[in-house]
Amino acid sequence: MLRRVLPYWRVFGTGLGFLAVGVGGVLLFPLINVFIRRRQLRTEVARDLIGFTFHCIVRSMRAMGVFRYEIKGLERLERRGLLILANHPTLIDIVFLMAFVKRADCIIKSALWRNPFTHCTVRAAAYIRNDDDGTRLVEDCVAAIHNGNNLIIFPEGTRTSGDGSITLKRGAANIAVRARRNVTPVLISCQPVMLGKGVKWWRLPPRPSFFNIEVKEDIDIHPLVAEAGSEVLAARHLTEHLQTFFTQKCGRHAVV
Repeated sequence: MLRRVLPYWRVFGTGLGFLAVGVGGVLLFPLINVFIRRRQLRTEVARDLIGFTFHCIVRSMRAMGVFRYEIKGLERLERRGLLILANHPTLIDIVFLMAFVKRADCIIKSALWRNPFTHCTVRAAAYIRNDDDGTRLVEDCVAAIHNGNNLIIFPEGTRTSGDGSITLKRGAANIAVRARRNVTPVLISCQPVMLGKGVKWWRLPPRPSFFNIEVKEDIDIHPLVAEAGSEVLAARHLTEHLQTFFTQKCGRHAVV
């Protein structure tokens, strides 16, 4: 009997986590936008609240048996002004990262700014919009890092494909080169995979997933920049280096 109930219980726990995000976006964050008029204070309060909420969601979903997780190298995220690049196997990777990264900033899809459940949240937190032109987007990201925020980027630009192959876009490398900031890589694995690309959120694996999240040592970009001689070439070489790094560390072959 218990074996039959547990899968539905995990679906319930997953749905409850998503519901918590939606309810907060509809009820709580509109109040923050109305009553906290100073933009900087509003942003700090909103981001702290998002981090706390995501931390509670992660711990609650673990307690409900939806998944288990282990994080290694978390102390490397205690600094400020980081450029954090991570692979993106599941829908809730950002929830994990923002739950444990202080002063977290990220790039938000324009659709979330139009979504009634998330609009007030992302507006209060003043996350970076990805519908700006490329130059403006890079400038905003560089400014965020130099202001001491920890910028989280998934350089694939979307969730990893179902076959596990990783293909990086050049945008993250452009930001690293322009900001002259080393890369803090984060490797995320999930077995069995849940909330993967193209999979409905209620289609969970038959047993609880295990998330292994490992924060690796920084990748020094300065030798690449010095050797390239130009920012364009440096970004290209850094993208190739990151492609090899994530492909090898994640144990998959790259798509060229």
